[in-house]
Amino acid sequence: MVIGVPREIKTREYRVGIVPSGVRALKSGGHRVVVEAGAGVGSGILDAEFVAAGAEIADTAADAWSRADMIMKVKEPLPEEYKHFRENLIIYTYFHLAPEPVLTRELIKAKVIAVAYETIELYDGSLPLLKPMSEIAGRMSIQVGASSLQKEHGGKGVLLGGVPGVRRGKVAIIGGGTVGLNAAKIAVGMGAEVTVLDVSIPRLNYIDDIFHGRIQTWFSDTSNIEEAVVNADLVVGAVLITGARAPVLVPESLVARMSEGSVIVDVAVDQGGCIETVKPTTHDNPTFKKHGVVHYCVANMPGAVARTSTFALTNTTIPYATKLANKGVDGAAKDDPALAKGVNVYKGKVTYQAVAKALGLPYEPLGQ
Repeated sequence: MVIGVPREIKTREYRVGIVPSGVRALKSGGHRVVVEAGAGVGSGILDAEFVAAGAEIADTAADAWSRADMIMKVKEPLPEEYKHFRENLIIYTYFHLAPEPVLTRELIKAKVIAVAYETIELYDGSLPLLKPMSEIAGRMSIQVGASSLQKEHGGKGVLLGGVPGVRRGKVAIIGGGTVGLNAAKIAVGMGAEVTVLDVSIPRLNYIDDIFHGRIQTWFSDTSNIEEAVVNADLVVGAVLITGARAPVLVPESLVARMSEGSVIVDVAVDQGGCIETVKPTTHDNPTFKKHGVVHYCVANMPGAVARTSTFALTNTTIPYATKLANKGVDGAAKDDPALAKGVNVYKGKVTYQAVAKALGLPYEPLGQ
């Protein structure tokens, strides 16, 4: 199989879909890897390093796309890339299709096979390809939130850790999964007063245990969300329902009650967001104000720390890429139920139920 790795074109997206060790892994299975020239520069990987690992360099994106049986990317294809779609082409990347009706219909129309990193799911419900980026985004959410709280960035001028004699900043984290846990680690480390809300009592027990009572754990209901959000200096949206749109847990009316210069960082924005006032932003223009509240809603946050993100991501994507290359989608999906859940669109059909439901499209299970 020929695996194509084009350069990412999303605004300030510096990650790349493969690293040299991944090239070697695929080459050892008899496959070819074609990397677009300059694709790895943003992650500190030169074309020469890819060549030394056995990759071929394509001069243009069109060349990388046209020569490939399978495309490995990081972010969802953008409209400029739709022209490269063709029947039976495998695209293996983060898709987040639930809030993307246009992209989904383009994939269906072209009969592309879309394998989404974020819905590959192990037997225990964990998401191995989403986890490393969720860890990074969770940690970054506190960094960017703390920066946004500074007065020159539109914030209220609160230092999360406070100083002796002055109150610490209050952080409310909605969701205690991977994003929420990693956000809590950084917020506690900075000395903030932290509250984590989740609907899972076992998860709250776990978080309480590992932090030894240094944070508050609240059950995520309407009343507790209201109290936590209104009193917070920084609110982090960290809610995920695999493959589906994020539920809106913080209505606009609640945002309007937050104090001037408070900050919202919604990590769930690439799944529609769990806070009603959010809309996707970019690294070029990462924030906007609504009701006096600073909103940071960059949909590709880990792209800002591209080298860390690229290597963390490809540690997890390459084993599944190898299965897809060795056995094809049908064989790999048959042998690995976790990988089968990653197939969102297959030759003109939506094969992931949550995506079909979110977009009002017919659902057809894979293999039927």
